Amino acid sequence: MSEDRTKERRSTFPLPLSSVTGADRRNPGNQRAPAPVATPQTATRNAARTAFIGGTAQAPLAPSPSPRPPGYAASHTPSAPSMQRSDLMASEAVRRAMVGRVARQGVKDGQVLAAMEAVPRHLFIEPAMSAQAYVDASLPIGHQQTISQPYIVARMIEVMKASTPAGSQLGKVLEIGTGCGYQAAVLSFVAREVYSIERIKSLHELAKTNLRPLRISNLRLQYGDGMLGLPQVAPFDGIILAAAGLEVPQALLEQLAIGAHLVAPVGAQVQHLQRITRIGKSEWASETLESCHFVPLRPGTV
Repeated sequence: MSEDRTKERRSTFPLPLSSVTGADRRNPGNQRAPAPVATPQTATRNAARTAFIGGTAQAPLAPSPSPRPPGYAASHTPSAPSMQRSDLMASEAVRRAMVGRVARQGVKDGQVLAAMEAVPRHLFIEPAMSAQAYVDASLPIGHQQTISQPYIVARMIEVMKASTPAGSQLGKVLEIGTGCGYQAAVLSFVAREVYSIERIKSLHELAKTNLRPLRISNLRLQYGDGMLGLPQVAPFDGIILAAAGLEVPQALLEQLAIGAHLVAPVGAQVQHLQRITRIGKSEWASETLESCHFVPLRPGTV
């Protein structure tokens, strides 16, 4: 295979929104099969070759019993470099410890906890901050934006899927504010389809770079105004906002399926998580959960 063709296949992931709404969908004969999809474990091994934890080179991760998300399929991938058993145990331990803390803080959904353990958070932050990758804190990712603390990521996803039968996956989910791509990767474990919008072009590109090694085929990224949502692929079985507004945009409420939940931080100086459930064509019910702190929700693109 030529070098150009190889680069083209590698750039297939993460998939753009046009893979659902564009010309290829209207003309199925033009579609090209994507490259084989790696499991989260083998993808992590490839990506982790250049990752760091605690200021030292991080050994690739070995397979864990975490369930695969719907976007992953088992396939052969190049074997990872050899690693010491002690390094393997330390790598697994730091992720497990993070999930343990999240569980002790009250998150009980096993599917969410498994997703948090499977997604390598250190791949989504700057190497200089890798020692803090698994602490329960938000971290800067540039452009006055942050990667949310692990607890709040897990908590919001758990609240969004609260009415989903135990062990079942959500159908179609929309994320407002891709950021570095970490939460989108976690969502890919709990939903059959994930759509994520980012309004800051350089962060949209950063998320694509971070997510590409994981080769997630049920995740689609879009650069655009998140306050407008994605009406072309609505309705959604869950919507999650990673930025706080004084109120939830009506466009997003209209794109929520009946019976589904939208979870968002609401407020300015004082913010609270809200879960909004659509209970009819023109009727929504809202409940206030806990206090939180997020960057502000803004319109437009930059």
